[in-house]
Amino acid sequence: MRYLTAGESHGPQLTTIIEGLPAGMPLTSEDINFELARRQKGHGRGRRMQIEKDTVQIGSGVRHGYTLGSPVSLIVQNDDWKHWTKIMGQEPLEAGDDEEIKRKITRPRPGHADLNGGIKYGHRDLRNVLERSSARETTVRVAAGAAAKKLLSLLGIEVASHVVEIGGIKSNVSNYESISSLKEITENSPVRCLDPKAEKEMMNAIDEAKLNGDSIGGIVEVIVEGMPSGVGSYVHYDRKLDAKLARAIVSINAFKGVEFGIGFEAASLPGSEVHDEIVWNEEEGYSRKTNRLGGLEGGMSTGMPIVVRGVMKPIPTLYKPLQSVDIDSKEPFSASIERSDSCAVPAAAVVAENVIAWEIASAIVEQFYSDRMDTLIETVEKQRQFAREF
Repeated sequence: MRYLTAGESHGPQLTTIIEGLPAGMPLTSEDINFELARRQKGHGRGRRMQIEKDTVQIGSGVRHGYTLGSPVSLIVQNDDWKHWTKIMGQEPLEAGDDEEIKRKITRPRPGHADLNGGIKYGHRDLRNVLERSSARETTVRVAAGAAAKKLLSLLGIEVASHVVEIGGIKSNVSNYESISSLKEITENSPVRCLDPKAEKEMMNAIDEAKLNGDSIGGIVEVIVEGMPSGVGSYVHYDRKLDAKLARAIVSINAFKGVEFGIGFEAASLPGSEVHDEIVWNEEEGYSRKTNRLGGLEGGMSTGMPIVVRGVMKPIPTLYKPLQSVDIDSKEPFSASIERSDSCAVPAAAVVAENVIAWEIASAIVEQFYSDRMDTLIETVEKQRQFAREF
């Protein structure tokens, strides 16, 4: 499975083309719109979320509610495009067009792709960089992830996420009865947190950052349950499942770190307190007494829940802008301000959830026969049975 995204933040639309979904998989726009709506929620989101009500149009690859096996195209229209048609239009500018239409940006914002992207492609107008490097692109990454989550659900694999830290405030609740209960709690939390006390403190911290013209980051955790063991590879570095998941997390805008299970804590513990002892019973087969390694050993799934954590830095667009340098005049300036959030960690949890779902689904499709959804279901179940009897 693979996908490609296209589109600019204030362009007419965002598009993704997905290849490799099995034929005969049920998929509707409602499946995708549910995830798109989740991405737009969260305490601390900016005004853009009030302007854009993201819904998807399935352009190809689906007929009468089922995938055909051919590429699936998903399109999300930008409602705000009507205010940007001249500034972001595809037609060449004319001699009489004024500077307001051009809206040229020459002051790169610290922490963004502006300056590096301008140097890479030779853009003297940094809007050519920031429009594509915007986190708006994650809209269609979530759309692709929604298709992956649909595939996983048919295989008995569930994916969920929650926020474990915002602005230094940590959740003290990590246990949950089931993945369904985790989803229920986090969907009703403005910051997607399991801890109601920490939830209030996180919201206050977000409000304070907004009043100060600042931003704050945090940590999100993604959990995958129902994964069969042995998915991934120990044979080649580029087929290791944990490597693919790590790449997916740090590919999200503003994410700067990733860990599995107890993660960096393992560096300060003896091996006896890090590795998971193996047990077996006739009903379940092999399992682990603990899950400190987050469901991954040797680049492969163990059958235990996969636990991935991602670190998101504070959004770099600030309403008390940091100093920058004009690329034309080389004079110091305060960096330009684009509409932004004071905290996007709750929304980023949804993005992380969907990019992880994509990589999990992709690894399964790569490993098992997947031209047809019905045979994929049978093959994965045979793998589970084999692992129990091994």
